[in-house]
Amino acid sequence: MSTHGIMRITKRFVLVVFALLGLTLGALSWADDNAAALKDKYDALAPQLKSNVFNRPIHLDSEETSNTLKGDIYAVVDYPFATVNRAFNDPQQGPANWCEVLILHLNTKYCRASAGGNGATISMNVGKKTEQELGDTYRVQFNYRSVATNPDYFQVDLSAATGPLSTKDYRIVLEAVDIGKGHTFLHLTYSYGFGTAGRIAMKTYLATIGSAKVGFTKASGDYVGGVRGLVERNTMRYYLAIDAYLASLALPADKRVDQRFATWFDATEQYSRQLHELDRQEYLQMKKNEYQRQQTAQ
Repeated sequence: MSTHGIMRITKRFVLVVFALLGLTLGALSWADDNAAALKDKYDALAPQLKSNVFNRPIHLDSEETSNTLKGDIYAVVDYPFATVNRAFNDPQQGPANWCEVLILHLNTKYCRASAGGNGATISMNVGKKTEQELGDTYRVQFNYRSVATNPDYFQVDLSAATGPLSTKDYRIVLEAVDIGKGHTFLHLTYSYGFGTAGRIAMKTYLATIGSAKVGFTKASGDYVGGVRGLVERNTMRYYLAIDAYLASLALPADKRVDQRFATWFDATEQYSRQLHELDRQEYLQMKKNEYQRQQTAQ
């Protein structure tokens, strides 16, 4: 090969290296910016985190538009950043750990993680708040993606294109930042979209068996209801599931599952006006059965 040809190939190689380096530095910069923004949010919410109606260091926001619903919870958890990062942002074990979280929710009937050529997926069946055969439930297929990681920050995204009752564009996003002294600041987002059919289905539910249900935000002197109350309740349920999972890690492995169910139920009962659905024994037995079922791929 001529000297000119070698120089041309070398030049292309150098350009590729710089392009890849630019992408890497850009990703690191984005993660650093998000970490700084989340730390700023922690500082801004400090008074609300210290004193609020939840009697724990959390803050809840929600938003309803003509075709989307979104809930956000910001919270301080008493676990080191490394523990939280390892639990939810581990490329190998993270997806399976998310299933350990998601199965705590009343409406989750089955959850199983699997690896594939396009990354990890989480297959989750959702249904009623009571026991059901899997054939009577709806399967939601989440893609698991670690969006950003640096020494004191991470973001993980679970996304699904479709859901039950003509809903769509599901996202569960968790980001976390180290705030020192063995504490971590979390931001959980739960959101989804819907069309006309989805809105009609949700309104039918809320006009019948869900008519008396409320959320956590007060407006005009009373708690919000309707679809905004719905997304607030489920965002809180998912947050309490994350917290229950983290709390269980201090126990021997064979004690963790039962303790998670008990911890989650007891936590939801602190907000019984919004979250009570079943008595304790009914919930624990249902979840024991569902957890056993999901040990085998369905």
